[in-house]
Amino acid sequence: MKLPSATVVASLVCLIVASAFAQTPSPPAAAPAAPTATVPVPATKRVTCLSSTQNLKGQDKRDQMQLCMAQARLDCLKQAIDQKIVGEPRKTFVKSCVGMDGAEQQ
Repeated sequence: MKLPSATVVASLVCLIVASAFAQTPSPPAAAPAAPTATVPVPATKRVTCLSSTQNLKGQDKRDQMQLCMAQARLDCLKQAIDQKIVGEPRKTFVKSCVGMDGAEQQ
């Protein structure tokens, strides 16, 4: 029995997105920052999307990247809402959370 290609693609998207976000580290809970300690910079969600699509080619790669970035924006927006960030700071927060500057955003 053949499955419709849309179902197969949707299943693959769910697996890729779930694995990509399962690998993103969660922020530490109020760890005290020492002024002389170096703090590693976490990878942005954009970098995670790029790495999760590196084995794909052509339209499949573009489609997966768009889906991953849309999910990343949604996750960052939810985080901004939870933190009660509004207005221009919210826009800036979402951009920095996703890992895009103004020139890269679509």
